[in-house]
Amino acid sequence: MTVTGVQLQEYLAGLDYPISREDLVRWGQENGASTAMLQMLRTLPAEQIESPEELNAVLSSLS
Repeated sequence: MTVTGVQLQEYLAGLDYPISREDLVRWGQENGASTAMLQMLRTLPAEQIESPEELNAVLSSLS
């Protein structure tokens, strides 16, 4: 199954920003994210993501 940026954004709604890749992966693990979602999160850059808009931009650049 392929995960879209929109699906990931919906899943990650309500996060507190800024957030790091490690924290995003941890959030996913704690909230039952699929393997595909966790793999997508692990491909994000390690630096802090400052806002949902920035996360969306980073996710868009992965496709």
